[in-house]
Amino acid sequence: MDDRDSLGGRVKRYARVGAAASGMAARFASQRFLGADINNAKDAAQLSAALGGLKGPLMKVAQILSTVPDMLPDDYMAELAKLQTSAPAMGWAFVRRRMASELGPDWQSRFTRFEHEAAAAASLGQVHRAELEDGRELACKIQYPDMASAVEADLRQLKIAFSIYKRYDPAIDPVNIHRELSDRLREELDYQREAKNLNLYRHILQKEKAVHVPDIVPDLSTGRLLTMTWLDGEPLMKSVDADLERRNEVARNMFRAWYVPLYYYGVLHGDPHLGNYAVRQDGTLNLLDFGCIRVFRPAFIRAVIDLYKAIRDDDTELAVHAYETWGFEGLEKSVIDILNQWARFLYAPLLEDRIMPIQEQGGVAYGAGVAARVHRELREVGGIAPPREFVLMDRSAIGLGSVFTHLKAEINWHRMFHDLIDDFSEDTLAKRQTSALEKFDIPPAD
Repeated sequence: MDDRDSLGGRVKRYARVGAAASGMAARFASQRFLGADINNAKDAAQLSAALGGLKGPLMKVAQILSTVPDMLPDDYMAELAKLQTSAPAMGWAFVRRRMASELGPDWQSRFTRFEHEAAAAASLGQVHRAELEDGRELACKIQYPDMASAVEADLRQLKIAFSIYKRYDPAIDPVNIHRELSDRLREELDYQREAKNLNLYRHILQKEKAVHVPDIVPDLSTGRLLTMTWLDGEPLMKSVDADLERRNEVARNMFRAWYVPLYYYGVLHGDPHLGNYAVRQDGTLNLLDFGCIRVFRPAFIRAVIDLYKAIRDDDTELAVHAYETWGFEGLEKSVIDILNQWARFLYAPLLEDRIMPIQEQGGVAYGAGVAARVHRELREVGGIAPPREFVLMDRSAIGLGSVFTHLKAEINWHRMFHDLIDDFSEDTLAKRQTSALEKFDIPPAD
């Protein structure tokens, strides 16, 4: 089974994307102009089916949308949330072919049990439960067919969409956003690279008793098959109605899972959607996907902390230094003032030494209002081009914030943050990062 990028595969992808997108667009447009209500479960289910059936990067758009509270009507949120862990799966015929191509025609003899039905399905692959003779329960992550062609086709269409969007709205130059997403998506296709990422995270989080990472089974893993030990847990959304103590515990564990790697090793899990973690009965957390991992320069992490201090101390010079370290160029005072509005919004929960929700002022509508104002003012001053390293950092901050909003957690975010940064040393991080990356054969920051 040859899944390399091919012209034929991309042409098929263009046709499938075009048919699904045009069909949904035509339906929504006719409903809009005829005055019909599109906020209903039937339309939402059709959108979910269309995006889930396409797999690949387009489905990731739906996953991102479903993590942000109040962005879409409730019916749409409910349907798109299913794409986090239960997207439409490929059938058994595909699974047999894929497993035979990766492990050989006698692959089933290597398992005492291999379930025909997928336990979970997402954007690039689906997971099947299995068991070995020694009793180990496994999660076999199988990549969908033609994903290389699908990714390249979607990235080309996304580039066209970005170029059109930029003509109408110059506030954000998307060229670096597209480059960053392109590189990270191509990396996600390489399951051998993901296995290295997983082992890196096991190393980084080995002292975090409330965060669990699976073990890799190397002799049952390839570039398109990743076999790991199975970790039991429930979707995070099942915790949103728990008591406050439980919700706070889950939120604290999430915070540590994401930010211990960042501030101690300069490594970020860049895909904080709801399907990438599960909650155990004891409130501890399972991390389940390691395809989108970003390594940052130590100086970039120092600038994250510098910007926090600049916002706290109203230090414009330090803020400029932080932005320039990240890669922002040509920063005039008007642009700095606009960027600081967004920075104040993101850093706000960290500035006050007290227990509080992740967003206290005005709820989700306030955050949307800040984003809209920043966007409008950037357009008025001619726009900016966000640096590549900034893209996943910003996405993760927003994505995690939305998770904490879902949980309605009330924590002293300031103290948790300072527990991580008070002893920060750029030199120490650099040495720690270099040692870990070399140990697991992972490239340094690009």
